Amino acid sequence: MATGVFFGYAVADSSSNSDQATPIGHGYTISTVNNYPTRKTLTANLKLIKSSSVFGPDIPLLNLAASFESKDRLRVRITDSNYQRWEIPQEVIPRDSSQHYPLRSLKSKLRSDSELLLTHPLSDLIFTLHNTTPFGFTVSRKSSNDVLFNAVPDPSNPATFLLFKEQYLQLSSSLPAHRASLYGLGEHTKSSFKLQPNQTLTLWNADIASATLDVNLYGSHPFYLDVRSPSPDGKVKAGTTHGVLLLNSNGMDIVYEGDRITYKVIGGILDLYFFAGSSPELVLEQYTQLIGRPAPMPYWSFGFHQCKYGYKNVSDVQGVVANYAKAGIPLEVMWTDIDYMDAYKDFTLDPINFPLDKMRTFVDNLHKNGQKYVPILDPGINVNETYATYVRGLQADIYIKRNGVNYLGEVWPGPVYFPDFLNPRSQAFWGGEIKLFHDLLPFDGLWLDMNELPNFITSPPIPLSNLDDPPYKINNGGVLKPINNRTIPVTSLHYGNITEYDAHNLYGLLESKATNKALMDITGKRPFILTRSTFISSGKYTAHWTGDNAATWNDLVYSIPSILNFGIFGIPMVGADICGFSGDTTEELCRRWIQLGAFYPFARDHSDINSFPQELYVWDSVAASARKVLGLRYRLLPYFYTLMYEAHTKGTPIARPLFFSFPEDVTTYEINSQFLVGKGVLVSPVLESGAVTVHAYFPAGTWFDLFNVSNSVNAESGKYVTLDAPPDHINVHVGEGNILALQGEAMTTQAARKTAFQLVVVLSSNRNSSGQVYLDDGETLDMANGKEQWTLVRFYGALQNNSVFVTSKVTNARFALDQRWIIDKVTFLGIPKHKTKSLGKMDLCRNELNIVNGTSSMRKAVVKTQFDSSSQFVSVQVSKLSQLIGEEFRLETKIR
Repeated sequence: MATGVFFGYAVADSSSNSDQATPIGHGYTISTVNNYPTRKTLTANLKLIKSSSVFGPDIPLLNLAASFESKDRLRVRITDSNYQRWEIPQEVIPRDSSQHYPLRSLKSKLRSDSELLLTHPLSDLIFTLHNTTPFGFTVSRKSSNDVLFNAVPDPSNPATFLLFKEQYLQLSSSLPAHRASLYGLGEHTKSSFKLQPNQTLTLWNADIASATLDVNLYGSHPFYLDVRSPSPDGKVKAGTTHGVLLLNSNGMDIVYEGDRITYKVIGGILDLYFFAGSSPELVLEQYTQLIGRPAPMPYWSFGFHQCKYGYKNVSDVQGVVANYAKAGIPLEVMWTDIDYMDAYKDFTLDPINFPLDKMRTFVDNLHKNGQKYVPILDPGINVNETYATYVRGLQADIYIKRNGVNYLGEVWPGPVYFPDFLNPRSQAFWGGEIKLFHDLLPFDGLWLDMNELPNFITSPPIPLSNLDDPPYKINNGGVLKPINNRTIPVTSLHYGNITEYDAHNLYGLLESKATNKALMDITGKRPFILTRSTFISSGKYTAHWTGDNAATWNDLVYSIPSILNFGIFGIPMVGADICGFSGDTTEELCRRWIQLGAFYPFARDHSDINSFPQELYVWDSVAASARKVLGLRYRLLPYFYTLMYEAHTKGTPIARPLFFSFPEDVTTYEINSQFLVGKGVLVSPVLESGAVTVHAYFPAGTWFDLFNVSNSVNAESGKYVTLDAPPDHINVHVGEGNILALQGEAMTTQAARKTAFQLVVVLSSNRNSSGQVYLDDGETLDMANGKEQWTLVRFYGALQNNSVFVTSKVTNARFALDQRWIIDKVTFLGIPKHKTKSLGKMDLCRNELNIVNGTSSMRKAVVKTQFDSSSQFVSVQVSKLSQLIGEEFRLETKIR
């Protein structure tokens, strides 16, 4: 009979003849403390108060080490004093953490009920060790005394104690219930972006369709943002944010109750990192500094992608490409699912339906047209003596083992062995297979599916194994499924005797990492990889899609929280299957989905083998909407690409929650149905069938409709507005204070890059406007490298007295100048009409257009003005400029 858990007590097994509830554990006390002031480190030895056998015996002696790794990052590490335990190896996630302490220390015995503080002169964080019974610790802010993490237990409630057993670790923190808004802790499909109280968030990578709400899915990210609402004493400002990471790869339940968060982990150690922020953007910068910045993506990956499981043959796929061209809908990348393989074997082609000669011609034609091709790979290698990849893997001895032999699983091709990406020889094997296949068929990126690892069989547990059947049951699949359910058993062994029990959640990360290196070595270009399974730091190597959603309105809604979460997890290149993967979409749903999906960082239409075709040209109304919204997406390509540059250099997401730009506005903490692209483009989609309006929240400022800039919304302090949203329209607005660099519409990103730039300068009454554009060849391995094969242009603009201006500052001008890119139009938005004396019109004579440092051809510029539809604002459009973007300039025009 399974053990039942209730409020920190385990109800004893009925066979034990005990009517008493037995506590899971009793916690620890502090025995000695060492303080290393020069290294900003404190260590403590912890001693078990009393043992309990529930979930296994307690570890008697623990070591706690708290250290400032930088002024913004505090690490608290708790592990067994006497025995080495599993930790994520440095080779898997490199981190600049050090646990070597100098010999000189201050050893002290703490008085009962006393506290010991660890501070850093430049840090706002304070670590406090509390000598209570049981012991506890807190992390708080120097500036406000706000307690960020409070692991001081309630002596009457063992659910709040720190417990440490071989296969059960428990750590609990109380939270200020009405002031802490938490985001993260994935991967789960949620109806709400902000975590809602009274739920268990399970982390155990599984092949469960993302159409399923509130269960563990493909990835594990034990990281959260905590955005604080203001404190009653006014010391904590709205939007003050910190981040918390538990660096642990084992299965876990995280119980969130609103006023408390409790980790229940089935292995490893407690290795916590606290990131001081204090803005959401700064937390992401600090988090990705530790785990690795997101990978730079190739320019083409921001185009539109098409896929389906069930394309029958080469002519089927060619027909899709032709139909997109015929419909005038941009198509950048054509994908194939497992249909292209010979009997679902990796690195092979179906000789009848996808023969090499026809596939080669198909891919060559895509390339001639500036388009790309991406095939799928699954990790399972078919056990088949006639299959060369299998034989080479056998010779290299790189498969995962169980009971001393290669573990035999079953996936699409039938019986399979799984490559062990912890084995140092696996890189040569995997990279070699990718190279052989690329030599045959020059694909442009790779799609890694089924890497959680799914298994079509569930192997029986090894008798009496405490790994296959651990004492604490995580809530796998939402119904306490065994952890071996439809995956490889956790008693399987990786290289170095690492158990699958410890490494299970790392598989997708390890495969992505190996694939990334292989593609870099083979092509010498920036890799594009799309993976289903992820872990902490996956964003350093790969993009992600949200997996097997369904063609329902609910799934359309859920896609927004999912995409925002992956931005927080350091994987900004993310999207959901547009129009839905499983089931049949409808014309209306598909139309609304492409309207939203056109603004996902990664935009791909994909569906299941049994689904009705849903390519964007299937319905005329969807095709018309697609042309409109993808037209705007392709105009925004320089903006998306620049946001990816910001993600790669600072860790900031591409698609962002509203509170990233408006942290002081507490209303934004609850918003699930809108998001920002970058800091200033607000996407407000229709998410309900039959709706022709949308109730959208606008943070403070003036916002201009990007489809028609004469339409604006003025929100003095943040407000909800009901907007028209006819069937063919999605509301996309740019906020005041932003400058966008746009290019022209085109059918491919390559063609779009050859068009002239246009600047949209959105003026603000209370601050200067700014924006930037990052330019390179779109595929160089090192983004913003020392070779200066790139240009960064920063723009600044303002309304000053009786004139408006925009100016540029250029870093590494040569690259942009060599490309001869020009700005041919500048539009100023948001000039208040009261600034103009003549209300009926504005007189802007050409001699009042003042251009400094600009090219002489700018003198031929044409100036037009118009009121917006509300008649509150005037816009000024300066066209026919021919200004080189790589050349610094100042353009100013008088208003009167």
